[in-house]
Amino acid sequence: MNLNQITLPVLDVPRAILFYEKLGLRLIVHTHDAYARFESPQGDATFSLHQVSEMPQGEGAWIYFECKDLDATVAQLQTQGIAFDELPEDKSWRWREARLKDPDGNQLILYFAGEDRKNPPWRIS
Repeated sequence: MNLNQITLPVLDVPRAILFYEKLGLRLIVHTHDAYARFESPQGDATFSLHQVSEMPQGEGAWIYFECKDLDATVAQLQTQGIAFDELPEDKSWRWREARLKDPDGNQLILYFAGEDRKNPPWRIS
């Protein structure tokens, strides 16, 4: 099986579109403010939003977006007014991560992991 896309609930699709476009995703589908789909800058993955009347309770999904130059990406996003909960830092699992929430509280992690993304030393053979 191949992962097709991730879809997140949002309260306001137009507001969320503006946020995710700032992150660098390219809008490819927008239907009546109830649904939107984005493509990654490389065109190899899609990410969607769907309108809900209230946000689901609980922690929800964590969405990871890989960045080739995490520190430069975070600095550039901060100049656009994007606020981060955690600035880039090296984690014990060998990834460099920065954390933020979208306007509806969905947890986003921007990261760089290099080869450790798919092939960490503890990978199962």
